[in-house]
Amino acid sequence: MKQTPATPVILLSGLTKRFGFGDAEQYALDGVDLVIEKGEFVTIMGPSGSGKTTLLNILGLLDTATDGDYQLEGKPVHLLSSARQAHIRSRQIGFIFQSFNLIPRLTVLENVALPLTYKGMRTLKRLEKASAILKTFQLGEREYYLPYQLSGGQTQRVAIARALVNDPSIILADEPTGNLDSRSSHIIMQELSDLHKRGNTVIMVTHNPDLTTYASRVITMLDGKIATDSKYPPEKADPLAKRALGKTKKTTTKRAPRKRTTKNNTKKGAK
Repeated sequence: MKQTPATPVILLSGLTKRFGFGDAEQYALDGVDLVIEKGEFVTIMGPSGSGKTTLLNILGLLDTATDGDYQLEGKPVHLLSSARQAHIRSRQIGFIFQSFNLIPRLTVLENVALPLTYKGMRTLKRLEKASAILKTFQLGEREYYLPYQLSGGQTQRVAIARALVNDPSIILADEPTGNLDSRSSHIIMQELSDLHKRGNTVIMVTHNPDLTTYASRVITMLDGKIATDSKYPPEKADPLAKRALGKTKKTTTKRAPRKRTTKNNTKKGAK
């Protein structure tokens, strides 16, 4: 029985996003074609104004394309109602922002539990779930802190915990380490790497080329288009290409020459 190929998580065909009118019209995205499979860790790089964040916002259903087709797990997004898109955002997609976007007047626990309110979960249950996920990020002792009482790394880990509390399958991260030092950045990237290993699809926008080592795929954008995509690496050279057909090189080990003994030599040695 033939196995049908798995439906891509994201499929973009000729995706275009325009801003302005007439002479002021500009293309943030200009005919983007992209396929992202389930479980990939994709890093999107490029200079400012290349369309990275615009693309991420459209993938997260925070913005809409001007032209082209966007299919999320095989479903055309333009056919989904606003209510259905909001439902997908709250349950299937987790957002991690550079600016953290925590609510200053809420405690760490309340910030992480906030997305669960949109699912109609009771207060006690959502606080219990938020507390459990904070413990996995070693933030159990910070549950009743306010955001301003945390370090930058701790604040971003709270933001990641909030993004994961709904058990989303897709994680969208926009410059998640942009405001952090190198040590905190490494901790955050380790967290994202662990999420990828658990089977989540992670799509991250960054300016830092050092962070691409954590990804399984690197995309570079330029002027609203995909310039390079590491999903299609150059073919490796065939180590047998220069050898004659049907022949393989045998490796032999040299043996030390054997000493020949003759009767005469034996007699001379005996004297």
